[in-house]
Amino acid sequence: MLGDLGADVIKIEDTNGGDPFRGWSVESDGYGAPFVAFNRNKRSLTLDLRAPESRDILFSLIDGADVLIENFRPGGAAKLGIDYDMLKSRNPKLVYCAITGVGTTGCYAGRACYDAVGQGLSGLLSLLIDREDPQPVGPTFSDTLTGLFAAYGVLAALNARATTHLGQRVNTSLLQATMRFMHEAYAVFFKTGHVPNAYSRPQASQVYAFVCRDGLPLVVHLSSPDKFWQGFVAALDRTDLAADARYKTHGARRQHWKTIHAELKPLLAAQDRAYWLERFAAADVPAAPIHQVNEALDDPQVWETGMRIFADHPKHGRVDMVGYPVTLSDTPSPQVIAPPVLGEHTDTILAELGYDAESVRRFHERGIV
Repeated sequence: MLGDLGADVIKIEDTNGGDPFRGWSVESDGYGAPFVAFNRNKRSLTLDLRAPESRDILFSLIDGADVLIENFRPGGAAKLGIDYDMLKSRNPKLVYCAITGVGTTGCYAGRACYDAVGQGLSGLLSLLIDREDPQPVGPTFSDTLTGLFAAYGVLAALNARATTHLGQRVNTSLLQATMRFMHEAYAVFFKTGHVPNAYSRPQASQVYAFVCRDGLPLVVHLSSPDKFWQGFVAALDRTDLAADARYKTHGARRQHWKTIHAELKPLLAAQDRAYWLERFAAADVPAAPIHQVNEALDDPQVWETGMRIFADHPKHGRVDMVGYPVTLSDTPSPQVIAPPVLGEHTDTILAELGYDAESVRRFHERGIV
């Protein structure tokens, strides 16, 4: 995300295969979809951080950097000599961002942690699955949310630096970021004592999903304005429901959410999805098809908002990606750079740091880069 905003991001990868995500794919070329998803607008430098000779290279990078981001377990960076307390004297303006699993302190701090652990500890999984038959679903919410909050913290620290002229340490974790994302569920619990489940939010927001005659699903989000309920039942030719005492108010409809769904399910199944979407649009009812990813990419609105982009890579050709979600009127995002192959920019970065060709050759021979 920082790269999307124009930062020159240097990704330091281990000399023994690099980012593990490079191999998380059916492809065996180190350039699979999971890696591509998270690594555009970065340059790849391979560096053996265990080799003493690598320290000079690393410190040369850090001395000129605005931001350093690491996601070791607590204490891992200190073992390599690159924790914040060790680096701030070298570069007082450095913004140091540490991303951990559950935080830098506490009884779980040293444990191994991945996305599902963050989702489970935070309570998010309980809002996504059936507790009687738990099957984890969906994308990497905790991983991605933590990246969002990390970028948010880094930008805040950079903004503060403009005034203080000093950097600072920024901490976030899978647990903390995911709990903040769930703030509404926690607010409900604090206020009412009710423990939300997977259906609490849809019920409160009056969200309904149906499968139509052609087997295609759609979703309707009526929220609180009464006009959307009125438009919904009018589009269904069921204005009698508007007069039903059980559904008179938003609160009443929340109480009878399951009943409404059961009553309307066969009605929606009697016509194709396009028919209902056209009627809902004419009645100003918030509704949408439930797209699969291929269908979303073909939607004209996606094209018109620039959410499908691509970049050319010299080895892998055209790389398709999801576009930038934020547009800036005066400082738009620069041209997208395709994700790098392992070590693609090592020699270039070393040259930028002042190393001559003979030094770079020796680094390669000794396995330092």
